[in-house]
Amino acid sequence: MPFIPNTDADREAMLERIGVPDFEALISNIPKQLRFNRELNLPPALSELEIAREIHQKTRCNESVADAISFLGGGAYDHFIPAAVGAIVSRSEFYTAYTPYQPEVSQGTLQAIYEYQSMIAELFDMEVANASMYDGGSALAEGALMAVAETGRKKVVVSRGIHPHYRQVIQTYCHGQRIQIQLAALENGITNLNDLSSKIDSSTAAVMVQHPNFLGNLEEVFEISERCHAAGALMISSTDPISLGLLEPPGRYHVDIATGEGQCLGNSLNFGGPYLGIMACKFDLIRRMPGRIAGATVDRHGRRGFVLTFQTREQHIRREKATSNICTNQALVALAATVYLALMGKQGIQQVANLCLQNSHYLAEQIQQLDGYRLAFNAPFFKEFVVLTPVPPSQIIEKLLLQRIYAGIDLSRYDFGLTKGLLIAVTEKRTKAEMDSLVAALKMFKK
Repeated sequence: MPFIPNTDADREAMLERIGVPDFEALISNIPKQLRFNRELNLPPALSELEIAREIHQKTRCNESVADAISFLGGGAYDHFIPAAVGAIVSRSEFYTAYTPYQPEVSQGTLQAIYEYQSMIAELFDMEVANASMYDGGSALAEGALMAVAETGRKKVVVSRGIHPHYRQVIQTYCHGQRIQIQLAALENGITNLNDLSSKIDSSTAAVMVQHPNFLGNLEEVFEISERCHAAGALMISSTDPISLGLLEPPGRYHVDIATGEGQCLGNSLNFGGPYLGIMACKFDLIRRMPGRIAGATVDRHGRRGFVLTFQTREQHIRREKATSNICTNQALVALAATVYLALMGKQGIQQVANLCLQNSHYLAEQIQQLDGYRLAFNAPFFKEFVVLTPVPPSQIIEKLLLQRIYAGIDLSRYDFGLTKGLLIAVTEKRTKAEMDSLVAALKMFKK
């Protein structure tokens, strides 16, 4: 059975319509050395029964955090997800629906987006939030483009404390628009304010920080905000939304564009995605915001309804007027975050944040009492911290995998200069017994 429904006659008609004699002429601008010029090496076809059996066997090779004790973090966290989240987002009207191209017909979808935006705006203490972006990295990078468009300046100062992957995304986004990026150095695991200030000048569109940063430490965000705004630049932050159960929200320290990764809000780890890019900003910047915004209104009979208020993407407005070429948001992931936030409520988020804080500090205290181990920094941290280990972290990670313990992230792979740095994350799911088992396992490693 062919998977392309067009017949030879269909293809000939299409080629004739666009004025090319054959398929070869259609792709003539692709160099021949870049084309795939051999038969596809595919295995023999299988029946439905056979393919189902093979897929089942392959899935048994997977190992999830449910099979182990996870201390992995770095932007993706093993938080508890109430069963109601999965039950609600699995309803067919949400699970199977695609972007509504006549959106006002899909009142339920629009209301879900509106509720998401409202909760994010409240959680971050910002004036407006959009319907979400792809992930934390893309949200932060889109913030840089917003700042450049708003200020007319072409430089952004980026703290080295921002997730290294996010920094790569920022670089990719800014490269095409020739936006200059300057990295601000770290000192004791947080942004060095003197170095940051030396890089801010009249050409700076924005200062970008992560709080808590990639190393888990809390940045001096009030001071950074003052220095940034004194130079007429915008401040852009990336924030762990769970941390806002305890920490001051970005609006309190006058962030202009607040972003974050929303995986921790009721979404599974999903082997790296799809994730949820959170974006909120001050109202003055609403027309610079990428993506879409749903609003509430009333019809002529006074009945409440929901509409897509802003869609500043190329598909809907002229290319030169578009703020971004970002297309659909991952609405199902945003819906999961909405359900999670509604279930947890203000008190629930505070409890989760407090448990993360208490657990991580308990574990850090236990580990630094071990011979050969010490904390890399003495800065305040939230739910992640860096431990300097007596042997390369890769050895620890590899050995503890045999005990089904994910010990953390080896920081030698990044540009922090921490060849023996192990980044450990502790969520509300980790029990005292699990944390003690990690401590006991770490005792095995000595110089």
